[in-house]
Amino acid sequence: MNALISLILLIAGVAFVVLGLNAMDSFASSFSRFFTGTPTDTSMWMLIAGIVLMSISGLVWFRGTRHTA
Repeated sequence: MNALISLILLIAGVAFVVLGLNAMDSFASSFSRFFTGTPTDTSMWMLIAGIVLMSISGLVWFRGTRHTA
């Protein structure tokens, strides 16, 4: 069960990172970066959410594979 949850979180995390990278290359993000020097908040939150989900996925995976004798 933990492996399934971990896999779902990993896939969601990768999807968020890909969407965040695509959002950083969008016209709105380029426009925002031109005037403010930073990309849009949406792209940053997508990247952060993806990294957090992938981190949680790793924790769930390693926590589930630990067996005590």
